[in-house]
Amino acid sequence: MSNRWIPNALTALNLVAGLSSMLILQTGRVGLSALFVVFGMIIDGLDGRVARWLRAESEFGRILDSLSDIVTFGVAPAMIMYHVELRHLGLVGDLVAMLFPLCGALRLARFHTQRGPADTFIGLPITAAGGIEATLALTSSALEPAAMILSAATVLLSLLMVSSIPYPNFKRLSYPRSIFVLVPLFALLIACVLRFQIVGTDVLIFAVLGLYAAYGMVHAIRSSIGGRKHGDGDMVHGTKK
Repeated sequence: MSNRWIPNALTALNLVAGLSSMLILQTGRVGLSALFVVFGMIIDGLDGRVARWLRAESEFGRILDSLSDIVTFGVAPAMIMYHVELRHLGLVGDLVAMLFPLCGALRLARFHTQRGPADTFIGLPITAAGGIEATLALTSSALEPAAMILSAATVLLSLLMVSSIPYPNFKRLSYPRSIFVLVPLFALLIACVLRFQIVGTDVLIFAVLGLYAAYGMVHAIRSSIGGRKHGDGDMVHGTKK
């Protein structure tokens, strides 16, 4: 019996997490709805790795993964943000809410048609963007004016997804043996942080994903400045390429 169903079942579970997130949102439990998006992120990080371990990668699985991603990390986070703040902005809020999954779909389509280095993503991955969007919505009570700030953040995340900014692909990285010691210690640190309520779970997840999104922007800016300086140097020496 083929073991190909195992990673496909995980991918389907990712889709179920996204659908559950939207159903729970209808009851007004925004925090739990966002938690299901985060749960989907965990599953999304497992299915591809499991497929490679079992040598069960397939075109069917890749297509199913993208279809699941657009629901769990495109539509569901946009609906959470719309429920929390964007609906108060009228037509502008409607357009911003639609922009997020639209850019996510474009990001996924480009991923399937443009092949690049396996260790790099071009544009912010929809998984990270969806996690940021869902957890960012939970911070609305601490922001002023929340609707404008969160709508601007949603537009920025949307544009990052369709940008040409490179992001590291942690799914494809090979890990040293020390990871088996560091991961439990890191998990223990997070557990202590949450247990003693130093920060909330939503803040912790947003901070980690936000740093990932910011990394790409900072790297692109530094590369642009470095390239401009290099070009200016060539001009000075009369050797502009």
